[in-house]
Amino acid sequence: MSNRLSSRLSRLLNLVPYFIANPGMSAAEAAAELGVTTTQLMSDLNQLWVCGLPGYGPGDLIDLSFSEESIEVTFSAGIDRPLRLTSTEATALLIALRSLVEMPGMVDPSAAHSAIAKIEDAAGTAAARAAVTPASERDAVEDVAEDPIAAAVRSALHHRRALHLTYYSASRDRVTERTVDPVRIVLVDNHSYLQAWCRQAEGVRLFRLDRIDAATELDEPSTPPAQALVRDSNLELFSGDASLPQARLHIGADCVWVLDYYPMDVRAVAADGSVEASMSYGALEWMARLVLGFGAGITVLEPAELVDEVRRRAVEALSAYDAVEA
Repeated sequence: MSNRLSSRLSRLLNLVPYFIANPGMSAAEAAAELGVTTTQLMSDLNQLWVCGLPGYGPGDLIDLSFSEESIEVTFSAGIDRPLRLTSTEATALLIALRSLVEMPGMVDPSAAHSAIAKIEDAAGTAAARAAVTPASERDAVEDVAEDPIAAAVRSALHHRRALHLTYYSASRDRVTERTVDPVRIVLVDNHSYLQAWCRQAEGVRLFRLDRIDAATELDEPSTPPAQALVRDSNLELFSGDASLPQARLHIGADCVWVLDYYPMDVRAVAADGSVEASMSYGALEWMARLVLGFGAGITVLEPAELVDEVRRRAVEALSAYDAVEA
């Protein structure tokens, strides 16, 4: 059975107990809560309508009364309990939830810990955890205080209000003040980012939450333009700002791992494993410090002012060593 069919079967089997617990719910409300389209939900209900137990007589088949205005289960055919998670499924879900809790701003930590406790209880692991964990530590785990900056960002998103940020820009090596219209929180390369329309830059920007020094929810609506709301767009960490200078670098084979940590475009790969790459930067001083940190592993090819700055700083450093030895 394919993953898609298996997923649909699980959803179908859970629809009966769901609508028993929520009689009379409209198709639109149920679809929104279940995370499917109204068309998919109605298709699922039509499929359920002809399912049941062996014998397939009137008393064996699931019976439903449904329309887009109201959905009710008139006969459950015994399928009136939700499916239980297997131990593997419960473990995978717990790992995912705990990972989300560690990412600032992605979820409400109190709600996530409540869900974790319920899953552990359903999976039969809560008693074992309680037996080996002192009561004081268990209480500390449940009472989680959210980072105030992450809380402010999530609140602004929830209330659809603008934010005033104090933000450290690593590429420009400076702290800036800006007002933004929040769009969503996204996870990119294991870091939480606020995706927002920056009013100063007049464009969509990603703000890493752990680089936001302060966030204040403003008493004015968030009004991002339509192009900022397109999902999965504008998720590049560096959007190729043409106003930024470009450094052309030769990176030795022992240092090519740097490509995984900084936004670089590879131009050529040599037979010895070294690469030539380009990288945008906002501040000459910051870029020079970065290159010098790799010693002979990275050589600046262009632009000339960056070559001169790296050379000047290297000469000063060597002079300092000579002075100490003298």
